[in-house]
Amino acid sequence: MAHDDMEELLERFVAHIDVERGLARATVEAYRADLRRYLAWLRAHGIDDLARVGTGDVEGYVVSLAEAGEGARSRSRRLASLHEFHRFAVDRHAVDADVSAAVKAPKAAGSLPEVLTIDEVRRLLEAAGGPGKDPAALRDRALLEMMYATGARVSEAVGANLDDLDAQERVVRLTGKGSKQRLVPIGTYALRALDRYLSEGRPALQRRRRNGPEELRAIFLNLRGRRLSRQSVWAIIRDAGERAHIDKPLHPHILRHSFATHLIQGGADVRTVQELLGHASVTTTQIYTHVSPEHLIETYLLSHPRAR
Repeated sequence: MAHDDMEELLERFVAHIDVERGLARATVEAYRADLRRYLAWLRAHGIDDLARVGTGDVEGYVVSLAEAGEGARSRSRRLASLHEFHRFAVDRHAVDADVSAAVKAPKAAGSLPEVLTIDEVRRLLEAAGGPGKDPAALRDRALLEMMYATGARVSEAVGANLDDLDAQERVVRLTGKGSKQRLVPIGTYALRALDRYLSEGRPALQRRRRNGPEELRAIFLNLRGRRLSRQSVWAIIRDAGERAHIDKPLHPHILRHSFATHLIQGGADVRTVQELLGHASVTTTQIYTHVSPEHLIETYLLSHPRAR
C-alpha cells in the first residue's frame, strides 16, 4: 500500500463513518483532520505504506504529540482516531494486523504521580545519611542516592548485588520485571555515597550476621547482616522524610517518579527515559512529560509582560 493507497483508504474510512455509521459532521471532520496529521507524520518519517507501520511507529507519533505540548485528553482523542482507522484497515484486508491495538491512551492529568522538587530530594538524601558514621545511616544515604540516581524500582535496588555495580565505568546493572536486565549510568553523588557505605558501613553490617553463611552478594544489608527487604526501604524513606520535614506522602517509588520527571524537565527525550526506567512501552513513560504547576507559574512570571 503506497502513499496514494493510504490516502484512498483514509477517504474510504471517512465515507464509512459518515454514511454507514452516520456520525455527526463535526466528528467526521475531526477524524479526517486527526488522520491526515497522522499520515503526514508517517510520510515525514519515510513510511508511505500502512503495511509497514509498526506499534513503535504509533507510539512514536503519540509521543510526538506530547512533545508538541498536547494534553492527555487531546492525545487520547487522536489515538482513538488511529485505533478506529487501523481496525478499519484490518476489516478491509488492507493490512494483516492492528498494530495500534497495544498502544494505550495516556493517563489523564489527575493521575500524575507525586514527585519531589530537586530541593526536596536534596533534603531527603541529607536527612537519610544523618551525622557520624553509623553503618545504617551510611547504608540509607547510599540506598536513596542510588535510587534517585538510577530511577530504580525498590525491588531492583534491594535485589542489586555487589557485582552489579561497576564504579569504574559508572554504571549499575538492574534486574527489572520479567528478569530483564539493563545498564543504567550512576552519578558522582551516588557513587561517593556507595563507596563510603561499602568501605565503612557494609562490613560492620555483614559482621552482625551470626547464623548461617554470610550474605556475600547483596549490596544493601539490614541490621542482621541479611539482604535488606522492600518493607525496610519504606521505613527508611518515611523516616528520612520526617526528619527533612517533607509534607508529601512518601514511598520508594517517589524517587523513581522524581528521577524521570527531573530528567524530562532537564531536556532528556522520552525514549531515553524509557530505556533508563526499563519500561516496555514508551506510552508508560509519557506520564512524565507533564509540566509541573510550579514550572508553569515560574515560566509565566518570567515570560508574561504584565505578570508582575
